[in-house]
Amino acid sequence: MHIPDGYLGPGTCGFFYAVMLPVWAAASRIVKRTLKARQVPLLAIGAAFSFVIMMFNIPIPGGSTGHAVGAVLVAILLGPWAACIAITVALVIQALLFGDGGITAIGANCFNMAFVMPFAGYYIYKAISYNAPVGSRRRVIAAGIAGYLALNLAALFTGVEFGLQPLLYHTAGGQPLYSPYGLNVAVPAMAVEHLLLFGWVEALVTALVVKYLQEHSPELLEESGVSR
Repeated sequence: MHIPDGYLGPGTCGFFYAVMLPVWAAASRIVKRTLKARQVPLLAIGAAFSFVIMMFNIPIPGGSTGHAVGAVLVAILLGPWAACIAITVALVIQALLFGDGGITAIGANCFNMAFVMPFAGYYIYKAISYNAPVGSRRRVIAAGIAGYLALNLAALFTGVEFGLQPLLYHTAGGQPLYSPYGLNVAVPAMAVEHLLLFGWVEALVTALVVKYLQEHSPELLEESGVSR
C-alpha cells in the first residue's frame, strides 16, 4: 500500500501534506493531553509493531505493495489519535531509512494508513462491540471485522489516488506523467489482493491480539480509547 516517489503528481503530494499537517498537529495535542503515562510504552510498541508487520509486503502491479498495517489494533488499544502518531512514525522511518514509500508521498501514505485506517477501524470496532463486556467474544469478532474493513478502505483510497493521476497529469497527447494506470486498473489491482489476502491477515492479527489481551491483560482493553 506504500506509494513510492514518482507515482503521484506534485499537486497531489502537496494536497495530502496540507491535509495531514493539521491532523498531525491535532493528534499531538490530543495524545499529549489524554495518553496516560503508563500507556506511553504501548505507543512505542505500537509503532514498532506496525513497522515490522508492514515490512512483510508483496509487490502489486502498478507500483505499490500489499501488506497488513496493524493500525486498527493500535487504535483499539490507545485510540485513533495515538494510532495516527504511531503509524506515522513507522511510515516516516520506512521512507527515510528503507525507501519503502516515497518521501514526497509521506503525506498520502499517512493519510491512507495513519488517518483513514485507524479512524475507520476504531469506530467500526466501537459500533460492533458497543456495550460488550471486556471478555466478550463480540469484541474479538469486532476487532477482526474492523481490521479487515479498515485495511481494505485504505487500499481503496490508495487505488483511487493512483487511478486519478493519469486524469490530472498528462501530456498534450494524453501520455500519463506519473502513475500510468487509470481507475479501471489501479483500483482492482489494489483491492483484489487486500480483499483476498492481506485483509484477512489484518483481521486475524487484530482479533488474536485482542483475544490474548482479554485473557492476560484485560486492563489494556478497559483503558482503550482514552485518547479519542
